[in-house]
Amino acid sequence: MASFSQNVGINTTNPQQVLHLGSQTGTVRVDGLNSTNNVYNGGGVDKTCPLYVDSNGDLTLSVAPFQNSDGSDAFTASTPLIATSVVIPVNGTGPNAPNNGTRSVQILPYTITVARPSVLEIKYSISYEVLSATGVLLRSARARRITTYYTLDGDINVGRRYGQSSKCYFSNNTDVAIITAAGNLFNASTTYINIPAGTTTIRFFGEVNCGDTNELTLVNFANGTDSVFMRIY
Repeated sequence: MASFSQNVGINTTNPQQVLHLGSQTGTVRVDGLNSTNNVYNGGGVDKTCPLYVDSNGDLTLSVAPFQNSDGSDAFTASTPLIATSVVIPVNGTGPNAPNNGTRSVQILPYTITVARPSVLEIKYSISYEVLSATGVLLRSARARRITTYYTLDGDINVGRRYGQSSKCYFSNNTDVAIITAAGNLFNASTTYINIPAGTTTIRFFGEVNCGDTNELTLVNFANGTDSVFMRIY
């Protein structure tokens, strides 16, 4: 081992960095990161785990995301929910206008601040139920499209939707002897987006469509166990 001008070299007399391993075949072993000593190492022969650097410059196997619901409900009464329900009124005239068969609602905002331009990974799963009115199951000859997505405040692509996910609900059952489908559905998405240095607000939305004209519809979002995961790269 040689030391020159604050740099340390192993198998080299001309280290180019503070620590320089001069070997074409050698690597570095850290006992504190092996499967015996570190619970974040999944273990197993020929298995690998991602290695991260924390804010202090320490090497770690532990993931520290910006947001991780980690099995708990991400959208509850304690989170800053803006709204969770959207209604398409029975007609599209007067106070019920427009008569375009589409309504949307902002569910929840997240604010994130970074010191440099970054790539942000966002995974979400949002629950919802489809009704004709409170406590009344939907029976209709029209299908309903339920879409979830998010936007970025200050995005140069004005109006762009990210992480779009949709499902179609249809229950044209008019026989009272047969129960219409009930329960929660889920929309899920994984995206990677570029965000600038500074503060960015991410806003989650839910949208409902029943065709070209209105027909009475109620969709309650975030009524199940929802999840959000965000990680900065």
